[in-house]
Amino acid sequence: MAGRKQPHEGSFEPKRFETQIRARALLAEILARTSQSDPRLELLELLDYQLGVDEQQLQEARQAIAQFEEVYRKLTAPANRIGTYLGSPAEGIAYLAVGDAEYYCNVDPKLDPKALKIGTRVKVNEAFTVIGDLGYHPEGPIVKVSEILPDGRLRVSSDGHLAGRIILRSSDLEKITLKPGDEVRLEPSLRVALEHFQKSEVRGYYLEKIPEIAWDQIGGQEEAIRLIRDTIERPLLYPELYERFDKKQLKGILLYGPPGCGKTLIAKATAYNLTQAYRERVGKDVREYFMFINGPQLLNMWLGETERMVREIFAAARERAKEGHLVFVFIDEADSLLRVRSSGRYLNIANTVVPQFAAEMDGLVGLENVIVMLTSNRPDYIDPAILRPERIDRKVKIGRPDRRASADIFRIYLNERIPLDPDWIREHDGDVKASRDELVEQAADYLFRRGPETAFLEVVLKSGRRETLYWSDLVSGALIMSAVERAKDFAIQRSIERASKHEGIRPQDLKEAIRLEYKENEIFPKTDYLEDWLKLIDYDPEEVVEVRPIRADSRRLSTDSVV
Repeated sequence: MAGRKQPHEGSFEPKRFETQIRARALLAEILARTSQSDPRLELLELLDYQLGVDEQQLQEARQAIAQFEEVYRKLTAPANRIGTYLGSPAEGIAYLAVGDAEYYCNVDPKLDPKALKIGTRVKVNEAFTVIGDLGYHPEGPIVKVSEILPDGRLRVSSDGHLAGRIILRSSDLEKITLKPGDEVRLEPSLRVALEHFQKSEVRGYYLEKIPEIAWDQIGGQEEAIRLIRDTIERPLLYPELYERFDKKQLKGILLYGPPGCGKTLIAKATAYNLTQAYRERVGKDVREYFMFINGPQLLNMWLGETERMVREIFAAARERAKEGHLVFVFIDEADSLLRVRSSGRYLNIANTVVPQFAAEMDGLVGLENVIVMLTSNRPDYIDPAILRPERIDRKVKIGRPDRRASADIFRIYLNERIPLDPDWIREHDGDVKASRDELVEQAADYLFRRGPETAFLEVVLKSGRRETLYWSDLVSGALIMSAVERAKDFAIQRSIERASKHEGIRPQDLKEAIRLEYKENEIFPKTDYLEDWLKLIDYDPEEVVEVRPIRADSRRLSTDSVV
């Protein structure tokens, strides 16, 4: 019809869908009234099918348009802000931190304000209304607690940019007992502590279980053990006597001597035995807290890091002592950490570490259950300020075992659990104990014999005198243990070759093991440098001009003198 506007092809009219539904319902009524013999029935059914197809297409088109409108709405909607919930000053009101700013915001009635936790992240719309709870942030810096304020707030600090900051506790940390020195994780706005962590560095030094080493399991160090018991154990067992005589308890002890002679073993035995005695004295279960620290482990290239770790260690020691633990701070190779300070123009790490360590030692006054033990192969390298009285009060030399002590050490490692050769036992009329004793004595005799085969070092002194050191002059508990382990290997090899379960250690195994230990020089320096060898021999460095290893073929190795 002229003048009537036609709709665009494919355009969607909202009323068209509703009209089509009514038309199909009317068609269904017509089909119901049409006779099966009516020739128009086929056309009517075809029309009904086509209307059904059009109806489905219209529904799909409506769904597509609705999805498009939803996507368009989301793409054009303003972004939501993320804030940190700090509390609720009134019902329906949230106190938030959004970035560096703070707000009092309304809470969406759909949310339960009581379910919000201090420190949690919340979603804030463009009207600054809280519309969602996102939970705690999974990341954030870890800082140390320096003070617990009376109202529960925390004063935290770190070695970075956080120094003396006051923060809140999250809802989950309100009932957690925190102590100065503990570590907590902050949320990114640095206002709330979310998570509590144990102190990672100090935990790395702590040995949870000390081996049960009785004093009689340490051979050849009776004098050193007696001195340790007199100076450390007695004050713990008889505090009244020491108070009566106004006698102060020792705070530190130095164990020095050549390597492999039991300094670390004695330290662990001290921790175990003193704890047992202290437990009996106080009449309650007292646990030892043994902090094993390797001197070089603390050295750090960054300025102040080593000093900070020293402070951390002693802070942990004081804290555990106040909790009732018997605390042992054991520093191995102390000469590398507490070296003599220099007055040169260049920075020496010892110039700052030594004063820090001395100050921490002085801070142990008044604590009866903290013991500091140092070990060193070169005590002359340790700064005298550390070794003075009231810091490291006693210096105990751990010497090399003599013939009797070496036999005792052999007996410890060749105990009744170690099988012996059956033929060797039969030679002693089946007496296992006599066989074991004879085996130990033969091994000690073989080790301590002197002759060209056992000559090991030649020492040239400033006086011009030359002295020969034999195997027995360089024996140590570690060497004896290694020899016994090597002898076990020989016995195991025989058991495999003979397919026998009755093989055991024989004297030839021990003798061959001792010979190979010195031949291979596995625990001795591979060079002829004087300083390396002086760690092994008990000579004054000022008196030694040269050390010459004597090789296995008994010929001396010609080397340039090391002065």
